[in-house]
Order: sequence, then C-alpha cells, then structure tokens
Amino acid sequence: MKLEKLVGERFRERPSDCVVDSHALMVRGGYLKNVANGIYSSFTPLKRITRKIEQIIREEMDAIDGQEVQFPVVMPASLWRESGRYDSIGKEMARFQDRNGTPLVLGMTHEEAAVQLVREYGNSYLKYPFMVYQIQTKFRDEARPRAGLIRVREFTMKDAYSFHTTQSDLDAYYERCHRAYERIYARVGLPEVISVASDSGMMGGSVSHEFMLLTPIGEDSIAICKECGYRANVEAAACITPKQEKTASDALTLQHTPGCHTIEEVCDFLHCDKKDSCKAVVYQRSSDNGYVVLFLRGDLECNETKLTKYLGEEIYPAVITEESGLHAGFIGPVNLKGKFTILFDRSLEGRNHLCCGANQTDAHYTGLDMERDVKNAVFHDFAKIQEGGICPHCGKPAISVSRGIEVGNIFQLGTKYTKPMHMTFTDVDGSVQYPVMGCYGIGIGRLAASICEAHHDAYGPIWPLSVAPWQVHICAVRADNDTVKSYADKLYAELEKAGVEVLYDDRRVSAGVIFSDADLLGVPFRVIVSPRNVKQNVVEIVSRDKHFSSTAPMETAAAEIQKILTEVKEAKA
Repeated sequence: MKLEKLVGERFRERPSDCVVDSHALMVRGGYLKNVANGIYSSFTPLKRITRKIEQIIREEMDAIDGQEVQFPVVMPASLWRESGRYDSIGKEMARFQDRNGTPLVLGMTHEEAAVQLVREYGNSYLKYPFMVYQIQTKFRDEARPRAGLIRVREFTMKDAYSFHTTQSDLDAYYERCHRAYERIYARVGLPEVISVASDSGMMGGSVSHEFMLLTPIGEDSIAICKECGYRANVEAAACITPKQEKTASDALTLQHTPGCHTIEEVCDFLHCDKKDSCKAVVYQRSSDNGYVVLFLRGDLECNETKLTKYLGEEIYPAVITEESGLHAGFIGPVNLKGKFTILFDRSLEGRNHLCCGANQTDAHYTGLDMERDVKNAVFHDFAKIQEGGICPHCGKPAISVSRGIEVGNIFQLGTKYTKPMHMTFTDVDGSVQYPVMGCYGIGIGRLAASICEAHHDAYGPIWPLSVAPWQVHICAVRADNDTVKSYADKLYAELEKAGVEVLYDDRRVSAGVIFSDADLLGVPFRVIVSPRNVKQNVVEIVSRDKHFSSTAPMETAAAEIQKILTEVKEAKA
C-alpha cells in the first residue's frame, strides 16, 4: 500500500472533543470518522486492525469447537416477547415497524436469535453439547456514548452461545472459554487483561465474569484484594462492614438541625462521624414511579446495580415533591409513613448510637438503635464496596479499587432463554429437559481502542505485530533523489512478493512529515531509506516502540526484515 493513495487525513493537533488518548490518536491518524453520536465509519487502517482481531477470535473459537453462524440484525419483536425481554429492556433497544406494521427490533444482543436457530435441531441429548458464534454489527442506543470506540451505539461484536444438557457440562465448557479468552487477549497484545466476577445485568444467569483492562480512563470500577487476589466488578462485589460491639443505647432524641440537608452538614452539626449516621437514598421505579427509600450507613454509597437486581426492575433518582410525603434531607426510618418501598442495608444491622432524619423539616434524631426503634427492618446488601474495605473472600481489609475498560464478558445463562422460548430435548431416560446455556462476548472495536489505549506514546499508537495494520513501513526520505527512490521501490516490491504487509511512503515531503505520519500509523517496524543511508549502502530498521534499532546492508535488507518479523512472531507464540 502506498501512503499517498491511503484514503484519510492525518492531523497534528489533538481534537478538542476527544477525552481519551485512543480516541484522539485514532482521529488524528485517519482511523475513523464520526458519522453520528456514537456511530463511526472505519478507514482502511482500522479495518485492517479489526479484521486481524476477528481472525484471532475465530481461530480461538474454532479451537473450542465453535461453529460460526450469522444472525440477522433485524428481528421480529415477537421473538423478544417470547423471552420476556421486549418489555423489560428500556430505551437502549431500537424498536420500529415495517411497511406492514409488523413490530421489529434492531439486535443489541442475540440470545433469542440463537435459541430460535437451534431449538428444533437440539431436540435430543445426542446433539449436545454445541456452540455457535457470530461476528455481527449491533445497535444499542447508549444514553452517553463517549471515548470514541470504547462506548458507542453501533458496534461489531463476537457473541457466542453454548448449549448443554447438564450444569456440570456448562461449567466445564465455561472454563474452556475462559482460557480461550485469556489466549485471545495475549495474542492481540493485551496479556495484562484480568477477569473479574461481575453482575449479569440484563443478560441474566447466576455466574458471570468480565475481562478488564485496568486503566485510569476506564468506566468500570474493579475491587481487587491485595492479600488473596480476589477480583470483582464493584457492581457485583459484596460490601462487608465490621460488626461493632454494642454498648448501652441512648434515648432517641429529637435535635433541631436548621439547614442541614446533606449527611456531611448533619454530621458536622451534630459532631458525629458519618459511620455513626443513617442516611436515606431515594429512587423511583420506572414501572410506576413509586418511591423506593433505602437506608444505609452514612459513609457508604448505594450500589444501584444491587438495588435494581433486588427490585427486579429499573429505577431512577427520585424527584421528591411536597405531595410525596418525604422531607428531602430529613428522611429517617422512625415513623416514616407513606406508600414507599423501604429497604435497609446490612451496614445498619445491630447498630445503635446513630443519627438519622426525623421526617420533619430541620430535624434529626440522635440515639437511633436499629433493633429498638426499627423492629421490623430486614437487611440486605445494597452498598458499594469501598477502597480499604473488607474482602468478601479472605475477610481482610485489603480492597483497592481500580478503573478498567471491559473488553469481554462471559455468562452462565442457565435456562433463562431456553425455558420461556420452549426449547427442549429428550434426555437419555426419555424425560424432556430444558438445555442450559452460556454466552460469551467480545466487542471488536472496543478491543482495538483498548489496545491503542494500552500501547501508545505522545506521538501515536504502537500496534502489536499481531494486529498492526501493516507490518513494515518504508520511509523514503528525499524521494526526489533517484537512488533513494529506485532502491525503495525495489525493496517495496521484494517485501510484497515475500508476503510482508508493507506501507510505503514515497511522497516528496519533509522528513518531519514522513516520521510524524509514521508515528500516527504505529506500524511495528520502520525501514528508513535516505541519501545518507544509501551512501553507506545500508538501510535503518527501527521499531515503533524504540526498543530495537539496527542497520542492514541494502543487498540483504529484505531478508533481514523477514528474519526480524519471524523472530518476533515466534517469541510471541
């Protein structure tokens, strides 16, 4: 490929609307172009990168007995009504009608389509186990697209679905897929990706893991135990608070707290620690706008994922009106009256000497004793695990919280989809059973952006050889020099004939422009042909990451370049 013919422009300045490095570098380097909010077109360099990622994924999925199929982008709403998800999923799913008035949806995930494809085939235990996968364009109407390809609305994804007759068989295959994912990330240049326990969200199921690239720009928070190695998404991690020895309780006393609405203001006014307070967090159910009042220890945050899962429906932060019967900033568990769903976090269980709202303006209680004053309280885990918190696995206060980008996920779905969609098989004893499912996803574009995020410098991406758009970038410095141009043309032809992926820059521009563009394109190895090098009968071979630099005689340069590529590939194998 000649650089002068490469469609797309490269820019020197960072775009003002790019908040993360990978997005900025991909825009500057001519990898993508924004079409609409969260929707992008890919130029040739990005398409070449994603095609290589897809091939690595195909090889690893085929190696664990996967069979590639293709599901439709557009599906009838009736298919999603079978599973029950048509009404449970909100605005993220695009719904429309065809010319005949038939309700349709744009695929954001394909569990329903997978079951529909194989439910007649899988009618006997003799057909199991099997796994089908696809690499497909999907659309999810994300509320807040950001960070380029890291969070988009239209995306390409590998999703796989396995079917089993027993839970033990699913467990075994789940582990095989987990190991395959580890190989995928190592092969694309992200061996540092870790797997963490996660919440299954709208996918359902009881066991799930996310694969995370730890980076400060990540949207997810990961709880990691420094003692035992426990790892989980903060959304799924249990929040454990130490039990405190209970001493004699004080009387419940009403205190005048003028203008104290926040937990910080209340605790400062009453001279108490936030750990010794009971605060209220209020939401409303999306289904009927009913109020949900959650009480938890004042220094903790509500984990909305846990709360949503407990309620079994979506929620949103409450709009508290005068008619609601709630006194914003002064809500407490004592004598709270109204048609509310009232919940208690287990951080309050057995606690006394607490301050809390008194359900009247400018008033709080001190001396709250949960056992004495809120006798019917039932406690559940609704809080978010904190930095320095207690590890749910080893019990030590050794939790650290890091940010991460989710680059893949795997779920054990059980019969969440096969049962409502009436997929059954006849077992060896003649009984009719529902198969159990697993599903396994990787976002292709997000993975490409994550590789760029992990491997770049101030000048551009540093693509790993396995996914780089090209393997070698020939830079003909002073292409107006006949000797330079003649040799660079010859080297380009030799390497192409040998099957090396070559990008060739023979533009008559300054060396600064040539090398700046080469940095933005991030090709692993750069071959410099210049008047000085030609005079010495050598070419320079340097790696984009600056860890390798050498010269090779012009006569044997093509062979030397191929040798270097082979050694790098073998070292990564």
